Order: sequence, then structure tokens, then C-alpha cells
Amino acid sequence: IFSLDLGGISTVVLNGYDAVKECLVRQSDVFADRPSLPLFLKMTKMGGLLNAKYGRCWTEHRKLAVSCFRNFGYGQKSFESKILEESFFFLDAVDTYKGKPFDPKHLITIAVSNISNLILFGERFRYDDNEFLHMIEIFSENIELATSAWVFLYNAFPLIGFLPFGKHQQLFKNADEVYDFLLRLIERFSENRKPHSPRHFIDAYLDEMEKYAADPNSTLSTENLIFSVGELIIAGTETTTNVLRWAIVFMALYPNIQGGRLMPSYRVSWICTPAVPIMRGSHHPCAGFLSRRHCLGEQLARMELFLFFTSLLRRFHLHFPHSTVPNLKPKLGMTLQPYPYLICAEKR
Repeated sequence: IFSLDLGGISTVVLNGYDAVKECLVRQSDVFADRPSLPLFLKMTKMGGLLNAKYGRCWTEHRKLAVSCFRNFGYGQKSFESKILEESFFFLDAVDTYKGKPFDPKHLITIAVSNISNLILFGERFRYDDNEFLHMIEIFSENIELATSAWVFLYNAFPLIGFLPFGKHQQLFKNADEVYDFLLRLIERFSENRKPHSPRHFIDAYLDEMEKYAADPNSTLSTENLIFSVGELIIAGTETTTNVLRWAIVFMALYPNIQGGRLMPSYRVSWICTPAVPIMRGSHHPCAGFLSRRHCLGEQLARMELFLFFTSLLRRFHLHFPHSTVPNLKPKLGMTLQPYPYLICAEKR
């Protein structure tokens, strides 16, 4: 265990299983907070869900989000069919390229974000909805800007926030634009709301706001609703999208494993196990998150990854155009994403 001073930000580094378990499991309450970084204070005022301080604000929003993910998401028996339905929209969009090269990032991002949209808004967005596409592009840009040198300097020396130039200023401008758009979405999807009969996350949040309206200490507010919706969209989209983008890269890199010999493994395992030989080996599951802030959408992400990926491989054979292999080095940022690449998807 040792500590570093990163531009005025005190950072403690843990090494080894015992130290990490002591921190994230045995003393999870002590280490569940978020640092009051100038960036977080500027962007969300330490409210919302992901960057909230460990206290009533985080507890209220976390409890509500978990409940909504169960009631409107993976807790529904029909939700798997909704993900499958979205995968068909995704496959049809891929098919429009007729085997010609294209960058799959755009289509994957919209498809994955639509699963979160079903929980948050009760509806999906069309692949040609320019307003929503623009918001997703801004989210992606902010993911990259948040790890820029200018933002690091801003966290260390907040006074540079008064400078009219720098990437941190673009980050703030983008955030204001996104928050305005999210407010319009919230107003649009709450127009026909019936109290105590929530259809999605926004309705459930507004019900809770009314319930605790007389409580001066309540952290439920329109501002925190905007922050929470934005954070859930970006958290539910960016990670799953990048996993699928990496999966497509490696499928195209090794086209021989996309053949018919693999097709039995795409079937429902409990139906085919007695009849189809299946190779089994050691499996060492690694938890995606520990501590009290573990990922609330992990179960949903697993469903999305399996259904989107297998549906894609069942319909298309993937390869790089003209056998050109893209840059396989990861692009460092808040997430580990591949550099942009082109892919060809030919119908089987």
C-alpha cells in the first residue's frame, strides 16, 4: 500500500487480494465515498447517482434506480424479448450496408442505449433520430475530454476554469447542451403521467419527489433527475458498446472461428447439452465491481452482450475490408475502447 500526490490529488494504491478485500468488502462503508473533485462539483454538484457523495443522496437515488431496473428491466419476464427485438432493428440496420465497409460504432451505440431508454423513458429511439444521435455523440466526446490534460489541470488548479479556452471548457459546454436536451426529454415523457402508476424511471422518480416534497432534507429534485438520467444513459451505453466493438474486432481478426462448427454453441445450452458435445473447462468468474457501488446494470449488460453478439454472428460473417487489419492498440480514456475501424458484414 502506498500513496501518490497527482497534481494535488491524494491517491492511495492498493496491491494484493487481502488489501483490496479489506477496503472494498470488509470496510465498504468507509471507502464508498467519492472525492470532491472540481470536475464533479462543476458537472453534477456531487449529486445525481454515480458521482454522489456517500450519504442520503446516493442512498435515495441508488435504491430508486435498482428498483426501476428490476421493475422495468431485467426483472420483467418479457424484457429479454425486448432486447431481441432491438437486436433485429440493429441487424436490419447493419444489413443496409450490403456487405460494404462501415464503422459499427454508431449502430452499436444506438442499439445498446435503446435498452437503457426502455427503462428510463419507456420507449426506444429511431436510428435516424438526429437529436438523440447528437446527444450520444456529445456523451462519447465528453468521455474522451474527461481524461484530457486540461481536465487533469482543472482538477489540480480549479482557477483555470476562468480561462476562456481549453478542452475543459468544451466539456462544460457539451454538458450544458446535454442537460437542456435531457430536461426536454423528461418533460416530454412525463406529460401523461399518472401518479403512483409509473411506466418508467422518470415517472417513478417524480412519484418519489412528490412523496418527499415536504421533507427539507430530501435530495430528490429535477436537477438530480437530469443528472441521474444522463449518468445512467452513459454508464449503460459506453461500457457495453465498447465490449461489443472489441468482440467484433477479434471475430473479424479470426474469421475461421465464425464457421458452422461454432453454430451449435449459439443454441440454448440446456436444450442441446445432451445431444451436442460441448467443450468445458475451468471457469473463474471475476466480479465486475465490488463494494457498495457495484454496477447496478451488470445483469442487464450480460443479457445485452449475449443477445446482440450471438444474433450478429448468426446472421453475418464479419471481416475487414481488403484484409486490412486496424490498429489493435486500445485507446485509453475513462473506458478502454478500440480506435475507429471499418468492418464488412456479409449475410450467411
